[in-house]
Amino acid sequence: MAVLWDSAVPDKAIEVNEIPEAALKLGVQIVPLEVREPEDFERVFAAHVLQQADALLVLNSGLTLTHRARIAELASSNRLPSISEFRESAFAGGLMAYGSNRFETFRRAATYVDKILKGTKPADLPIEQPAKFDFAINLKTAQALGLTIPRSVLQQATEIIQ
Repeated sequence: MAVLWDSAVPDKAIEVNEIPEAALKLGVQIVPLEVREPEDFERVFAAHVLQQADALLVLNSGLTLTHRARIAELASSNRLPSISEFRESAFAGGLMAYGSNRFETFRRAATYVDKILKGTKPADLPIEQPAKFDFAINLKTAQALGLTIPRSVLQQATEIIQ
């Protein structure tokens, strides 16, 4: 599995370093594809052809989210199923997206700001984990890749893109 990540974002290196351990348990080999600017996408996808990855995991950053349509186009032209964290990537042509619902996260953040402005000390606020997740599947992309998404997977989707 190829992992596309923006090395200009320091915390992405932590994510990339954690992936091989999980992949090893699943018997999956990881091919990291490092980008720093939009011009890098063509180069790393050309490297993918040489590495012959079977799927693409896109780690989100400002760069990869901004260029999600280009990434989806390159993945599709290389017949590479892709998954990303944000649903916008599936709407842009990626195969799937799974991650916390950003709008719900922003709404919860606003309640924290409200509490802090009303005098609550930030240290007194509990740490919350996301409770609402998005799982989007792009059936048009699946069809273009010659993939059939099992009904059991489709039933779990929060959004299906026709």
